[in-house]
Amino acid sequence: MKPARFSYSRPEQLKELFELLDRHADSAKIIAGGQSLVPMMNMRLARPEVLIDINRLTDLSYIVRKEERIEIGALTRQSDIEGSELLKEACPILPFAVGKIGHYAIRQRGTIGGSVVHADPSAELPVIASLLDANIHIASSEGERTVPAEEFFVTIYTTDLLPMEVVTSIDFPVLEAGEGWAYRDFTRRAGDYAIVSVGATMKLDEQGQVNRMRLALGGVQDIPHNVKSLLDPYLDAVPDKEWMHYLVEEITSELDANSDIHASSEDRIELLKVLIPAAVDDALQRAKGGEPVK
Repeated sequence: MKPARFSYSRPEQLKELFELLDRHADSAKIIAGGQSLVPMMNMRLARPEVLIDINRLTDLSYIVRKEERIEIGALTRQSDIEGSELLKEACPILPFAVGKIGHYAIRQRGTIGGSVVHADPSAELPVIASLLDANIHIASSEGERTVPAEEFFVTIYTTDLLPMEVVTSIDFPVLEAGEGWAYRDFTRRAGDYAIVSVGATMKLDEQGQVNRMRLALGGVQDIPHNVKSLLDPYLDAVPDKEWMHYLVEEITSELDANSDIHASSEDRIELLKVLIPAAVDDALQRAKGGEPVK
């Protein structure tokens, strides 16, 4: 199919972008990589009257470390995140998870800002943003604001972003020395969106007890599901089979998972019962200084 008719603008500066957004508001859509928006336009699920191409705003493409945070410009290509030596050293879960997005050709065009704003709960970047409590930096003609990831995602394909605003960057914490990490997913085919995914980090103390743990689920509900409120009882303990059993039961026993054409709620719960222990064990092995068993 072909998209409905639209006009096209390509601003050179943020000020020009803000003027366009103020003028067109709800009738405009921003395009960067176009890996989600263009198919939606071709199927006429999205019919913007004005398409604003931000690819000339190259100042929004960067990866920089600012003390204990890594800030990534919204226009940064996913392939640049995947290949970033800075991220592999400071926040390796991020390039690892991004490497699972679609195929390399998609990652060469897709941007971090586009993926986060698209807010697909099955996509890798929203799950990692939720897991790591990323901050979403937003700007408009009226100023700037920062929104935590857990407040940014409102429901499927919907965020806290207003029509006159644009995401300019996202910042993630640097993982602590010795902090293990993992990202596991289940897809019908390689390159598909995950039916269910699990991100995890873990830090051990000198006695081998869990000092810190983070866990987030993708593809389960309308937004990435961060289960940090359930994890406190599992800290200050040495992980073993019984610990893992009760952890998985705690997370899945009352979980209200979505059903759709891809999987039933029951199927998603069963997948989580496999993926959660696999991801937590991966993070545990890395926290011990080893590598996960594939």
